[in-house]
Amino acid sequence: MAQSRSEERVVNNNNNGFESIDDGGFGSYLFGMSKRVADQSSDTSDYKNPSLGWIIAFLFVVSFLGLFSVVPLRKIMVIDFKLTYPSGTATAHLINSFHTPQGAKLAKKQVKVLGKFFSLSFLWGFFQWFYTASDDCGFQAFPTLGLKAFENKFFFDFSAIYVGVGMICPYIINISVLLGGILSWGVMWPLIKNKEGDWYPKGLGESSLHGIQGYRVFIAIAMILGDGLYNFVKVLSHTFLGLYTQIRDKQKENVLPVAGQDSPSTPQLSYDDERRTQVFLKDQIPTWFAIGAYVAIAAISTATLPHIFHQLKWYYIIVIYLVAPTLAFCNAYGCGLTDWSLASTYGKLAIFTIGAWAGSSHGGVIAGLAACGVMMNIVSTASDLMQDFKTGYLTLASPRSMFVSQIIGTTMGCIISPSVFWIFYKAFPDLGTHKSEYPAPYAIVYRNMAILGVQGFKTLPQNCLLLCYIFFGSAILINLIKDCLGKRGRFIPLPMAMAIPFYLGSYFAIDMCVGSLILFVWEKVNKAKADAFGPAVASGLICGDGIWTLPASILALAGVKPPICMKFLSRATNAKVDTFLTVSG
Repeated sequence: MAQSRSEERVVNNNNNGFESIDDGGFGSYLFGMSKRVADQSSDTSDYKNPSLGWIIAFLFVVSFLGLFSVVPLRKIMVIDFKLTYPSGTATAHLINSFHTPQGAKLAKKQVKVLGKFFSLSFLWGFFQWFYTASDDCGFQAFPTLGLKAFENKFFFDFSAIYVGVGMICPYIINISVLLGGILSWGVMWPLIKNKEGDWYPKGLGESSLHGIQGYRVFIAIAMILGDGLYNFVKVLSHTFLGLYTQIRDKQKENVLPVAGQDSPSTPQLSYDDERRTQVFLKDQIPTWFAIGAYVAIAAISTATLPHIFHQLKWYYIIVIYLVAPTLAFCNAYGCGLTDWSLASTYGKLAIFTIGAWAGSSHGGVIAGLAACGVMMNIVSTASDLMQDFKTGYLTLASPRSMFVSQIIGTTMGCIISPSVFWIFYKAFPDLGTHKSEYPAPYAIVYRNMAILGVQGFKTLPQNCLLLCYIFFGSAILINLIKDCLGKRGRFIPLPMAMAIPFYLGSYFAIDMCVGSLILFVWEKVNKAKADAFGPAVASGLICGDGIWTLPASILALAGVKPPICMKFLSRATNAKVDTFLTVSG
């Protein structure tokens, strides 16, 4: 959950969208600090269990810095450089379309469709709950492709959420996830399991990082890092090239864009653009106020964070806050050019640098994860704010009102998001484990990145490092080929999306592909209706099933358990159970 925005960006037209931005860290770095996740890693000594008090305090002292870091640059980014910010522009066009007679009529129909599928999804989640009395019970453990396939995570689990996500995600992402699942759980892991006793000791079980789980986690991390590194270099080069071009063009006019000054002379603007510029510049947010607020909040944060995380020293924090505005600018500028936020990449950079600086003897794992949270909050919020400023510019909204709304929304998110997470954490004792309905894969991934940064490669099982190198290089090569082929490269799978099922399995990939199939057939039958109502249907499926988890959590906290366990057995196992029950009776 991102505390600075009400919506979560599930997917863009690139693979970064699959690794959803999680500024609060409830599914990644913050939850990765917990003992529950630490017990699944190779370092179980360095942990900090979640507590509602310190989580809220942490979010309050780090979540506002990103807002103030790029406010002085809003005129430069939106008016002088005329950056596109594709998501912000698309949102603005959608909002503007609602204010036409045709748009208002369509919006009413979309709301009705969303409400209908929201209700169906909610009731489906409620119905499924009755059959989940214990582990591996219910429709979520339905061996639709057979018991052997089920053991290797190939099954359809009847999740309305993932079906909805599949309808929203581009086809290539869903296919990439499925291919990743087939490559890992269908080919690689069975072959590596045959090496048990040779590559790794026997009897370690499925969850030990010194055994098969180590290959799953670290190879996935290698692919994610390879993909992230390639796109980091790619977007950063685009950013610097674009910045150089903009500055060169301004120098030709003998005027450099400076916040607080009027824009230099430009070609004749249309009436709409003149009106937008006038409204955008009317409500100024003083530069001195933004800089002063950043310094003040940074000082409070530097004094507070070492009391929350004693491993995170004050001088680590000062270094982060000195570097963060530059990275926030790069991220906001790159996002304006490519619609690609590299917040998670900057967060991983903080994990490795601060974690290695602290060292294992001084709590480097927690220090790295906490530093990741600080960095991600700043750079992600900065790019999100500039997207919103672009939306406001195109919809004639007051920038000051939007900024105040962001502050109010961030304040609410710092309280509401941790509270919702706390309900989940208390209601589901298996939350974050690989057998859970909510496995939180990025929590174990981020923690193991921190361990890798602190301890090096000595924690990896035999031949795991070699395989990591291969998949790291493969991720870079696949991206390079994809970009070199241009439009023809759209059929090449995305390494980031392929990496996710390496750890989780393919069950959610099958759900997502079902969603893609539904949308594909719908588009063939009636493309106009599919384009108009597809997002509404998908949103209803996602929200309905998602909202059901809140009542389910409350029931779990109250000690109310489902009455039925629906479980599937092989014929031989079923005969043994029948015999046992007959003898016992």
